[in-house]
Amino acid sequence: MKIRVLGCHGSEQFRVEKTGLHQSRTCGFLINDTVMVDAGTIGAALTLDEQRAIRHILLSHLHFDHIQGLPTFGDNLSEHTGPPVSLIGMAEVLEGLQTHIFNDTVYPNFLKLPTPQQPVFECRVVEPGHQIQVAGLHITAIRVNHLVPAVGFLIRDGSSSVLYSGDTYSTDEIWNVAARETTLKAAFIETSFPNDMADLAFASKHLTPVLLAQELLKLDRPNVPVYLYHMKPRQRGRIERDVRQLRLQQVSFLDEGQEITV
Repeated sequence: MKIRVLGCHGSEQFRVEKTGLHQSRTCGFLINDTVMVDAGTIGAALTLDEQRAIRHILLSHLHFDHIQGLPTFGDNLSEHTGPPVSLIGMAEVLEGLQTHIFNDTVYPNFLKLPTPQQPVFECRVVEPGHQIQVAGLHITAIRVNHLVPAVGFLIRDGSSSVLYSGDTYSTDEIWNVAARETTLKAAFIETSFPNDMADLAFASKHLTPVLLAQELLKLDRPNVPVYLYHMKPRQRGRIERDVRQLRLQQVSFLDEGQEITV
């Protein structure tokens, strides 16, 4: 399974690095060139031909930083004559897209355009706890603890699987499922705020490094690499400092442009 990091932050911002400016982008992960996990970043990181190869998009929840790439992606594909791209998520997420985004007021309805018979997008509801197959992948959506209905995903390709937490605060079910998964090779876990912003993390239902450490005890897989994402760019340095102090040896930080093979 090849995972390409198009965006891995909780907002967009240019960061000043030793090597120059770096553009932090919102969350979008491309698997095996054809399946997106969340859609915060698509067109800003892919050529038109690469976008046309995408056939399925898994949506963890409706917050804008996880769907904001969809409208321009739909526009980019509006003249493409292939089959619709499937938007895969809970019913609440797909209904929210139709009500709030693709409603011909905020943005054209690419669930009916360019024609109702051949739209850019089609919806596919996934029920938490049920496994579906997408482009040769076995995918299970698992409810997590966020401000809105949200899931993470366990994604298996042959003898390897990865865990994607989605946006979550302290939770249990996703760790129980992952702990039983013998094929687990990597975990992508959100960590949005430093420890000294615990009140905001609680109010917005996101993890801090201290909370992350507690969740990893539930996972109880110390040899599985853990990749952190959804850091707020302006807080990234403080989050990295807090993780180092906790000596979480299996943990590393994602950045845009990375490719991970499991």
